[in-house]
Amino acid sequence: MRLILSLLALAAVLPASAERLTLDRIYGDQALAGAGVRSLKVSPDGARVTFLRGRDDNQYQLDLWEFNMKDKTQHRLVDSKTLVPEENLSDAEKAKRERERTASLKGILSYSWSPDGKQLLVPIAGNLYLIDTAKPDSARLVASGAVLDPKISPQGRYVSFVRNQNLFVIDLSTGKERQLTTDGGGLVHNGEAEFIAQEEMGQRTGYYWAPDDSAIAYKRYDESPVPVARRFEIYADRTDVVEQRYPAAGDPNVTVQLKIVSPVSGDTRDVDLGSNPDIYLVRADWSANSKALLFQRQSRDQKTLELVSVDAASLKQRVLITETSDTWTTIHDDLRFLKNRDAFIWSSERSGRNHLYLYSLDGKLLHAISKGDWGIDNVLAVDEKAGKVYISSNRDAVVDKQTYVLALNGSTADKPKRITQGDGWHDASFSRNGEVFVDTYSNPSTPPQVSIRRPDGSMVDWLEHNELNDKHPYAKYQADHLPTEFGTLPAKDGQTLHYSIIKPYKFDASKRYPVYLSTYGGPHSQHVARKWGNYFDQYMAQQGFVVFRLDNRGSSRRERAFTDANYKRLGTVEVEDQLAGIEWLGKQSYVDAKRIGVFGWSYGGFMTLRLLSQASDKIAMGVSVAPVTDWKLYDTHYTEQFMSTPKDNPEGYKQSSIYAHVDGLKSPLLLVHGMADDNVLFTNTTRMIDALVKRNVHFELMTYPGAKHGISGTTSQRHVYGNIEAFFKKNLKPDTIQ
Repeated sequence: MRLILSLLALAAVLPASAERLTLDRIYGDQALAGAGVRSLKVSPDGARVTFLRGRDDNQYQLDLWEFNMKDKTQHRLVDSKTLVPEENLSDAEKAKRERERTASLKGILSYSWSPDGKQLLVPIAGNLYLIDTAKPDSARLVASGAVLDPKISPQGRYVSFVRNQNLFVIDLSTGKERQLTTDGGGLVHNGEAEFIAQEEMGQRTGYYWAPDDSAIAYKRYDESPVPVARRFEIYADRTDVVEQRYPAAGDPNVTVQLKIVSPVSGDTRDVDLGSNPDIYLVRADWSANSKALLFQRQSRDQKTLELVSVDAASLKQRVLITETSDTWTTIHDDLRFLKNRDAFIWSSERSGRNHLYLYSLDGKLLHAISKGDWGIDNVLAVDEKAGKVYISSNRDAVVDKQTYVLALNGSTADKPKRITQGDGWHDASFSRNGEVFVDTYSNPSTPPQVSIRRPDGSMVDWLEHNELNDKHPYAKYQADHLPTEFGTLPAKDGQTLHYSIIKPYKFDASKRYPVYLSTYGGPHSQHVARKWGNYFDQYMAQQGFVVFRLDNRGSSRRERAFTDANYKRLGTVEVEDQLAGIEWLGKQSYVDAKRIGVFGWSYGGFMTLRLLSQASDKIAMGVSVAPVTDWKLYDTHYTEQFMSTPKDNPEGYKQSSIYAHVDGLKSPLLLVHGMADDNVLFTNTTRMIDALVKRNVHFELMTYPGAKHGISGTTSQRHVYGNIEAFFKKNLKPDTIQ
């Protein structure tokens, strides 16, 4: 096998003094994966590749770096500590980072290029800087005061941002700042995405520039209708009473408007979103010629998604595409407008798999760009001149992610050409013209390697080769690195379930080992993937556990028959499939079926509780972190997508709740939650505590003062996983590893 051969080859270059992996090292300041990079971008002129990289002494403090395409050199372009030595973040910025899962990071978390490739816009800790690439040490402070979501306009005339819930622009020719909205504040927000749009719809912005800089479309929302969740955020030295507008399943959402404003005059016009105010404004964009604003309107029950075109001059509108589903329609970011013809690319799951289609601007379907018994993940780039569309997909292996190319004219719809070759996981970032891309590749034995490549996949140069040689941070632990094996099991309905397994350190087939089963189980997530990075899985295998993962029905990156299986009945087929995995484990000669434990976080925490409640006779113990315990307590868009509303599906909500099954929970349980969680509210755990106490069920509890949903930070993460390890060892008693 290729994996075994690569491990043998790597072993030949290892230093003699190998060390064992420890939790202190896993959650230390230096990245075990090596010199990692993130937020890769190719400059508009193609001269540079820029990226963010953690510092040698602190992987969580990010600086901006560049790779020069001409002389093949790289260096730090902007030192985050020089710009802002000490960060003081606003509450809005902290909340935004929590939504984006970047709460543990500091320094430069995002940046954008000017259209001419000569300047970079860099936000940091509420301040906004323009960086001249010719003089990067002379950063120009252009705005301050809790600035959010900054952008350079498409033509480069303006910088825009949100401050104090209002939208602003700066004319770069004069330096003059203009406030475009004035009614923001309190419950009214301009140019921002609401809580559930950020958390569940992948919205990272609430305003959209026309390509010619003539106008900005922006979202205005009012939180007044949303019920107040009055909760306590308990910190080490204080308790804050927070009144959060949290729309739980069945509750009213924000009222939303879409407006168009001129950056020159400030004149504002309203876009009609339709007669029904109870909708989701999930996306907005402009046609390439700036003559039409297009927005995507999703019904409250999420079974209908419409693409609506609005004439920018007259505001007349027409529905171009209507997607419908018996379950839910999926939001995507694959809308791409062509510049050289009046057409656009659109993705749809109408065939049961996600595929691409070409439409004219009047909504007429021209042809399919992709088709067949496979599906795309997303559009990466469109090269109109060459007539090519680049996509990512798991077409060749469900556990992999590869880059492929399709003909824009549809001639290769059923036979895409794969341009990334190494089995495993490829994340690609293309230049705007599609002439070059940056490929980040890894597999379970190869830390992320970043290369610059031509569209045919051929190498230009390494951006970060990241070889696992004797100088690599992981080299001293490589001798004990255990291979990950992949396989499949059948679900009860015959569908294929993918699993991964890591066998213990010094594996002896004649022995029987305990199991550390890690689960997530929820929609929009894949837990089994052929890529680098889960050090805790490695650590637990090295501590004497069989480490097992399985993607049950409902998991992402699969056909709709697979993802729709749990519609209106969360916690049913997922539990059934995980139990099928446990049954399979119990039949393996090297597994002790009486020593199987389960761990999960968030949806995985819910899964842990459901599994223990339904099968304590098969599961010896569980650790549940930040679990949803009753879906009536979770937010509207996510919950109703899969469960409808409590009014429309009362029995489904009852049966999906932990409390309908909790009498079956007999195995040892460790319950963990952050005491300032604003996503899965702490109420979920306090209600669980009450239910267990009433039933005289003894359990262990760990709460983290001030911690949000991710319980972020190195010390907190180290402590959480130390508790998980200790609970597994105490209850499953693996053999002592020498």
